[in-house]
Amino acid sequence: MNKIIALVVAVVIVPFAASSMVFVVDQKHMAVLSARGDAAPALLGPGLHTKLPPPLQTVTLVDNRIQSLDAPDEDRYVTSDKIDLLANPVVKYRVTDPLKLLAETRGDVQSLQEWLALLSRSALGDAFAKYTLTDTLAKQQMLADEARGTMDKAAASLGVSIVDVQLTRVDFPTAMADTVYKRMIAARQQVAAEERAKGTAEADKIKVDAVGQQQAILADGYRQAQAIKGKGDAKAAEIAGEAYASDPQFYQFYESMEAYKKTFKPGDVIVVDPSNEFFCFMRSPTGGAAPDAPAVPRKH
Repeated sequence: MNKIIALVVAVVIVPFAASSMVFVVDQKHMAVLSARGDAAPALLGPGLHTKLPPPLQTVTLVDNRIQSLDAPDEDRYVTSDKIDLLANPVVKYRVTDPLKLLAETRGDVQSLQEWLALLSRSALGDAFAKYTLTDTLAKQQMLADEARGTMDKAAASLGVSIVDVQLTRVDFPTAMADTVYKRMIAARQQVAAEERAKGTAEADKIKVDAVGQQQAILADGYRQAQAIKGKGDAKAAEIAGEAYASDPQFYQFYESMEAYKKTFKPGDVIVVDPSNEFFCFMRSPTGGAAPDAPAVPRKH
């Protein structure tokens, strides 16, 4: 009877003891094998491993994949110009040194995310405090990268690497949203007014420059026109002199006809002395001079 009981006990205990001494580590994890006393823990990779049954040796599995910390509630941050903002960060991290992590957390691996959440709030708070509201809204990725660098330095002591930090939401608290929007609108309107003033000043300057250029061009054109006119008058005088030298009587006749044309207009009624020298070519084609005699020059 005792043999049967001993056999039953052996059948039950041996498989249980064997199962507590053999374990498998998959590709997604690394195992830290800890022993009682002062023995240093060992890091085990993927595969089949053996150990002593508890409490002589214990195994802690640590996920070595990139993991996410997504805060369910937004946190409040303050910008350098004292504006409150609500933000939801998402932190991507990976355990790079499981031995250091277990040593720093004293085996409580589950507390890592809580510790990272506190670190995230601190790093983002410092980053938000360096930027104004306008810069915060315009440079969210730069702010998140700065916070990631701060977190990565602090998390290195835990054997954790911060892979990425993203802000999924940056918004105003409901109570102050209207006030902030009005301030933003006023600021944009002021910038627009300044730009319009600059544009008006630039337009006036362009107009003044254009008027100056116009006057310079007109003055230069008038100067050139006068020079051309002077050359033309000189040429005309030269031609007239040649014409007079060639046939003085015909030249006087031509000049008198031109003078009549300028003096008398259609419909004019003029009472004059017909014996006046001005009308000499009306009285005679030769102006009163002999056909072959040289005529005396007249000025009209």
